[in-house]
Amino acid sequence: MSNGKTTADIAQADMIEQPAASEGPDQTSPTETLPLRMHPRVFAALGKDLVTNDVVAVIELVKNAYDAFAENVWVEFSEDEDGETSLEIRDDGIGMSRQIIEDVWCLVATPYRERNPIVRKGNKVRRVVGAKGLGRLSVARLGGQLKMLTKSREEPCWEVSVNWSRLAQTDSLNQSTVAIEECRDRMKLTTTGTSLQITDLETTWEESQIEDLRENLARLLSPFSQTERFNIFLSTTERTEPVRIETPEFLSKPKYCIEGTVGVLGNIDADYRFSPVSSRSLGRSKALNTNWDTILTGIPDNDRKNYSKDHPKCGSFKFEIRAWDIGATDTREISGTFDIRRGLVRQAIRSHKGISVYRDGVLVLPKSENSRDWLGLDLRRVGRVGSRLSTSQLVGYVAITADDNPGIEDTSDRERLSDSKEVAEFELILQEIVRLLEFERDVDRVLPGKEQPMVDLFQRLSTRELISDVSLLARTGATAKEVVPIVRTFGEALDEARDALQDRFVYYSRLATVGSIAQMLMHEIRNRTTSISRAIRKLISMIDLSKDKSTASLTKRGFDSLNALESLADTFAPLANRNFARRAIRLILEERIQRCLQMNQDDIRQKKIQCHVPDSETIITADPAELDTVLLNLIMNASYWLGRVDPKTRRLEFELTRYRTENGLRVDVALHDSGPGIDPEHIEYIFLPGVTRKPNGFGMGLNIASELVALYGGDMKTIREPTKLGGASFIFDLPVDEDDKEVGP
Repeated sequence: MSNGKTTADIAQADMIEQPAASEGPDQTSPTETLPLRMHPRVFAALGKDLVTNDVVAVIELVKNAYDAFAENVWVEFSEDEDGETSLEIRDDGIGMSRQIIEDVWCLVATPYRERNPIVRKGNKVRRVVGAKGLGRLSVARLGGQLKMLTKSREEPCWEVSVNWSRLAQTDSLNQSTVAIEECRDRMKLTTTGTSLQITDLETTWEESQIEDLRENLARLLSPFSQTERFNIFLSTTERTEPVRIETPEFLSKPKYCIEGTVGVLGNIDADYRFSPVSSRSLGRSKALNTNWDTILTGIPDNDRKNYSKDHPKCGSFKFEIRAWDIGATDTREISGTFDIRRGLVRQAIRSHKGISVYRDGVLVLPKSENSRDWLGLDLRRVGRVGSRLSTSQLVGYVAITADDNPGIEDTSDRERLSDSKEVAEFELILQEIVRLLEFERDVDRVLPGKEQPMVDLFQRLSTRELISDVSLLARTGATAKEVVPIVRTFGEALDEARDALQDRFVYYSRLATVGSIAQMLMHEIRNRTTSISRAIRKLISMIDLSKDKSTASLTKRGFDSLNALESLADTFAPLANRNFARRAIRLILEERIQRCLQMNQDDIRQKKIQCHVPDSETIITADPAELDTVLLNLIMNASYWLGRVDPKTRRLEFELTRYRTENGLRVDVALHDSGPGIDPEHIEYIFLPGVTRKPNGFGMGLNIASELVALYGGDMKTIREPTKLGGASFIFDLPVDEDDKEVGP
């Protein structure tokens, strides 16, 4: 051919449609196909990106041993003659055949595990937990070279060698190969199983990292998996003898514990147990139940759309959450009872801290220290005043399954759960379980009369008695050995006082924060209401409201709203400024009650609560903001709990009873509701700071209300059963003004 084209060129050109000479703008250009390729460095890159750290990489390989139906796995660090460290992970599982090595092990992200979720060994079955193909990527992250020995029951031992560094230098995956041969040394692996010998390690394993690995290996298996036999042994260059990974005994005997199940409809059925470390105290147990509707009541209305209305879609699961007090006195008590060094008590709790999720018996998360608080408990604790548990006080276990909880999936890096409605509902239920545990713990932790005056606490720090005792012993010729017990006793009392003061100051510092917020709200509300008031008055001056009824109605509603905001600002006043000047003026108590009900009318109307206030007139002298604070706290508390009962039975009733004392006339103000009532064992604690049963409560409302009543020489209390409407009844007393002077607004 005269144009110089080869036969191949012509054949290729014939396969592509050539544009016509008169091709116009409407003609489409030819479509070509390009191959999708990956560079061999993908193994190293994905290993670093998808496997968070070296500890997580080892955990993934140990999980692979579990998937191979191993009963024992050994993690061994050793040094060769040149001082180079190597890592071997060896198991006694079912091993791999030649075909499995080629078709599955050499194919990253194979769907093999998804298609074969069950592994069999004899007449036993085990559900596998790995399905993302992270095993090979974990090996690539840990070291530059791998020698794998593996033997299945029907085949000889195979030896597979991979040089990850050399593999990364090739140009394409087509050139990426691994070496395989039948193992020449028949003594290397005589029974079924797999050995991963990793050399040219990327990281120098320091003692702290080894300890981190030990702690995470101890958390790998769920305590719910009682029928599974899976032992993990660890040996290091410092300690060549393998040590079985176990947890301290005291972790299985928590001081506080909540255990139970969550059903498919979101109902929580749990048992709470209080088991004092010391036998000097009595324990307590209690059955706890709640449902999905109740859980949703603690969610702001605009956030409920993020959750299923009828029941959660996350599926059923089991849980057990254990908790401890970790103050100096508490750790000393645990140390003495379980014969463990005090320093190891907090260390052991810290090693297992947080709530761990196990799928089919094996850890899903958290995998690293950074993800221990994946449920957000520490942030929740900082944001709310009261006795909230942190991850450092909790060791929790949650058991899910692939069958019952398909929507609860972890991300590829295994550091968190994926974003989905199922996961959001799962987390919401777990937060409610923690809240139930916290409330019951408060009942057992805060004993009546435990709240000592601050002066008494500081007196316990005095060394006067200690000096007196030591001086007396010195005068009688006592030895140092005889003096030590007295000093030790004083030290223990000092620790207890310090812990009590710390708890008290933490609470008051949070209360001070609330005061700052209240001050800001007062300032902002009053600045805005002034501007809005001017705008409305300007509008009135421009329009004849007698001729425009619609505008007149809107104007009235605007002024009503302004008055409500001003009242709200007044309500914050007692908290907002320590120099707040109390306005002791004469008020009609019934009118203030009606006013506070009006301020809460939206909630009352929505819940269809029937309210009753006596048709009487009781004059008192009080600061209106302080009185409103007391009334609003009681009304809002009653309204919340009335939302938990049948709408047809929701009633709220005020009852006023006058009586004369030596100091004059007083009135008992009682508020009765038809709600679920107060558990008798909780009555002694509800006025203590930080104690609350509300999911989003601060535990301050009733405490503040009772403190304000005390300013008027009164007392706030609850009425024990039977109550007037079958629910809760609160009662407080105030002095009645018998003067006939003009009553304030």
